[in-house]
Amino acid sequence: MSGTLAGKRILLIIAGGIAAYKSLDLIRRLRERGARVRCILTAGGAQFITPLSVSSLSGDKVYGDLFSLTDEAEMGHIRLSREADLVVVAPATADLMAKMAAGLAGDLASTALLATDKPVMIAPAMNVQMWRATATRRNVEILEARGVLRVGPEEGELACGEEGEGRLAEVATITAAIEHFFIAGAPLAGRHALITAGPTVEAIDPVRYLANRSSGKQGYGIAAALAALGARTTLISGPTALADPPGVAVTRVESAREMLAASLAALPADIAVCVAAVCDWRVAQTADRKMKKNGVRPPAFELVENPDILATLAGRESDRPALVVGFAAETCNVLDNARAKRRAKGCDWIVANDVGGESGVMGGENNAIHLIGPQGEESSPDSPKPDISRRLAQRIANHFQASVS
Repeated sequence: MSGTLAGKRILLIIAGGIAAYKSLDLIRRLRERGARVRCILTAGGAQFITPLSVSSLSGDKVYGDLFSLTDEAEMGHIRLSREADLVVVAPATADLMAKMAAGLAGDLASTALLATDKPVMIAPAMNVQMWRATATRRNVEILEARGVLRVGPEEGELACGEEGEGRLAEVATITAAIEHFFIAGAPLAGRHALITAGPTVEAIDPVRYLANRSSGKQGYGIAAALAALGARTTLISGPTALADPPGVAVTRVESAREMLAASLAALPADIAVCVAAVCDWRVAQTADRKMKKNGVRPPAFELVENPDILATLAGRESDRPALVVGFAAETCNVLDNARAKRRAKGCDWIVANDVGGESGVMGGENNAIHLIGPQGEESSPDSPKPDISRRLAQRIANHFQASVS
């Protein structure tokens, strides 16, 4: 699965309190971003949400009993606490934070927290007076001194009817904090990537248009893969049936001229990857109403050339991206045509792929590419498009890491 948290393993500990119901939405948001979520539900948490609901959303078994022979045989609290990249406690109650501060291990949650060798993030939720209590404030200081990360709590109306600080941070805020934790040390952190994807649509009249068979899958995959490596990613997309990639800012356009305008508006960028299958031509005059047959000869269309987005970005002076990558969709003489395109467009790399009728690339699930750059040529065998996307994104990350080393 692609996303800003693709491949990340998160152990979510759900403690007691009315805010426990928000953990269900948190699980959903984390999984949407590609994370694998395994959950510990405390006895208090199980008073507010059920193990079945947690399991259904996480897609994994829910753990709760420290003394379960089956759980210990299958997983064990040591493995459970260490087979994660991050441990998140949401909601974190005053009781559980006190156990963490004191190093107690009387149940599965506190035992896993004591046994883990991974970073821990807490999202406290409790009554305002409990949060303000001297004991709670001291426990928070102890945990933060040990490196425990904290999100919230926030101010507002509490479940008890009181007002003040103590509300569980919003799910979006917790999710963003988790993303930031992983992205902060990512290889493309601090860089902006601009991706174009999908087809463009050039209107003939209000109901007809010129287009192509591009599905947008490869471009969307590359956008998601770059975001997963920490890049702030902008995707300029022609019409597709695809959902927005998690963690990616998407601008939807139709025509080549709209795509160029949106791409220029997104500058400056460190990386530009032009994957979109842009229509080379458009009709010179678009009809303002549906063209009727009326028994006459088919109309003759005058075609004019569309702007060249790849050449325009590669030819910028003051705000040219440091790395401009183009795609060459060819049906014959793939490598020769791609080499010529790279020279003509002025881009740094060109990615060549065979989109002939038998290849099934256009609209398909797989692709095979040849990466052509100033240092030579590399080939990737026929693979699922998400795999191709991740390899190319990593190749881009390696390029920038090498440039600063």
